[in-house]
Amino acid sequence: QVRLEESGGGLVQAGGSLRLACTGARMTFNEYTMGWFRQAPGKEREAVACINLNGRSYYTESVEDRFTISRDNAKNTVYLQMSSLKPEDTAMYYCAADGYVKDEVNQCRPTEFRNWGQGIQVTVSS
Repeated sequence: QVRLEESGGGLVQAGGSLRLACTGARMTFNEYTMGWFRQAPGKEREAVACINLNGRSYYTESVEDRFTISRDNAKNTVYLQMSSLKPEDTAMYYCAADGYVKDEVNQCRPTEFRNWGQGIQVTVSS
């Protein structure tokens, strides 16, 4: 069974930066499209960014130009570099993986991913 573990969350002031990491186990990492999703209290889980097997990436509009998703297949790790953070970025962030997701743009939706991490909290203070 695929295992995903997130790290790097925490509390940061508005305008600051954080880097999230997600390490996968029990999987052939380079065969999976990876995604970052987030869920704020009282809201639905939403896509943040996805990266496919070939490194092509997609970002939701609200984070484009501020966040960068990348992957290091040798380390079984996907990263989310977050800059210029805003209070509205406050949420629980989840890493997800799916071997059948090939289209990083049209399939970057929570319903397309079957393997999930436990999530990690990111809080941005104003």
